[in-house]
Amino acid sequence: MRELILMAHVLFGVACIVASVWLFVDVLHASEMNLPRIRKMSWAVAAAMWLASVAGGYWYVAHYKVDKAIILKGPWPFAHEIFMETKEHLVIMLLLLATYLPIAAAGNLPASKDARRVMLWVTCLTALLALLMDGEGALIAMGAKMGLMPK
Repeated sequence: MRELILMAHVLFGVACIVASVWLFVDVLHASEMNLPRIRKMSWAVAAAMWLASVAGGYWYVAHYKVDKAIILKGPWPFAHEIFMETKEHLVIMLLLLATYLPIAAAGNLPASKDARRVMLWVTCLTALLALLMDGEGALIAMGAKMGLMPK
């Protein structure tokens, strides 16, 4: 079950990245025809991010204690000290950005250049921050593997 929770965390995180990139491209070409899809995709980004956070938060509270001890005693303690600590703080910003997307998408994107610009910036920041956090997660996992290797 532990691995399924962690895989769900990664799956929803990657879904957030993919949906954000899709949304970015749609907003670049905003029109009356794709406005309903833009609004649906903005909700999809927010939902994927929240699901990733819930799965990751549960895993962190229920299972990370053991991994943390392994990482800190292993050759890569920075995997926790830098990357997990950073990830813990950046998730708040990512949740705020993803949650804001449906609000921003409610505007008249085809007619308003400023509304499109806001959507593009928020979508781009969401995708890049989620990608950064995915990489941090990989380094944390590698820190745990390095801690388990024979000395």
